[in-house]
Amino acid sequence: MSMRIPQPPLKGMKALIAGIANQRSIAYGCAKAFHELGAELAITYLNEKSKAYVEPLARELKAPIFMPLDVAKPGELEALFASIKKEWGRLDIALHSIAFAPKADLQGGLIDCSAEGFKLAMDVSCHSFVRMANLAAPLMKNGGSLFAMSYYGAQKVVPNYNVMGPVKAALEACCRYLAYELGPNKIRVHAISPGPLKTRAASGIKDFDLMLNAAAKRAPIGELVDIMDVGFACAYLATPYARRLSGETLFVDGGVNIMA
Repeated sequence: MSMRIPQPPLKGMKALIAGIANQRSIAYGCAKAFHELGAELAITYLNEKSKAYVEPLARELKAPIFMPLDVAKPGELEALFASIKKEWGRLDIALHSIAFAPKADLQGGLIDCSAEGFKLAMDVSCHSFVRMANLAAPLMKNGGSLFAMSYYGAQKVVPNYNVMGPVKAALEACCRYLAYELGPNKIRVHAISPGPLKTRAASGIKDFDLMLNAAAKRAPIGELVDIMDVGFACAYLATPYARRLSGETLFVDGGVNIMA
């Protein structure tokens, strides 16, 4: 059965991008890809300090909705979705690229992680995606796509990834369960697992440069991915071309994940 695909393939779609910190952010690559393929964007920034870095990017991408979002602050997520409902009345794509763990808990081993640190990492990095899905689903009246950002350390032990390994494993499981629960509404849910990238978030991981070098050497294609590789992978999954794909964890890592 043939499909009528708009050109560009995301033309007319409304997309929320949460988690841009600066021009090196994975979320920025996704926002650029969605924009290039025709989507209109809502972009968030964490706080006033980060606003200075994100606002020029939002202007560049002509985002009509630009709002603060700290998922740890009660009410900010709800206020964002209230604005989206008022401005657009619907939503087609929501991308969650948000993660946090206290530095002491992130840089120490899992065995030393505090209960408070574990709880905060799980709430910000994982449960906030569930909350986002809960608010996004009623606006996805004609179906839609939800994306969360994971990492290989969710499935295999990556030295120094520590508490974020179990947290990302929980996030991937949430994506599968949400894909099941939202499937009848034609809402598709995916976890995206990029290879290591030099982002601000990654700078908190001990010996991260060693991880980058190891990944480049082990990748079958012989090089690291960049934020646009991740962005266009997400954009493809949001198009009608991927209408029957859901619940996947998609590795965008040059093939590193297949290597023993």
